[in-house]
Amino acid sequence: MTTRNPHHLPFFVYGTLRPGETNHDAFLRGRTRTEEPGRLDGALLYDGPGYPYVVEEPGPAAVRGELVTARPESYDRLLLELDELEECVPEDPASLYVRVARDVVRLRDGAAVRAWVYVAGPVVTARLRARGALIVGGDWLNRVR
Repeated sequence: MTTRNPHHLPFFVYGTLRPGETNHDAFLRGRTRTEEPGRLDGALLYDGPGYPYVVEEPGPAAVRGELVTARPESYDRLLLELDELEECVPEDPASLYVRVARDVVRLRDGAAVRAWVYVAGPVVTARLRARGALIVGGDWLNRVR
């Protein structure tokens, strides 16, 4: 029996890493054990443009995406590659994204699953709240192009 490393959280992907989007095959194909629909509550989705940003916002808003569980042998390298893709630099307020652990609702059964989520960094969050293009409905796949 294989035990899962408690630090190996699934990833909640909501934009270009979703199936059918530009970065899915480049980063996730063959490296995941499961991919299933999920929802991050208390969040808004903004168009970058070209890629989305999640901004946490208390209230009824939610963002749709997928919960992706990486294969154990792929996890460490995938985590580093996703941090690089998202330009996630710990402790840097100008970082585009910040990786945070959040509860995500797994849609098939309503269970809360702790997952890594890349949310907009502080500087980006302030800019988006001031003049960002909100993606109504919180689903990157249903945005108006």
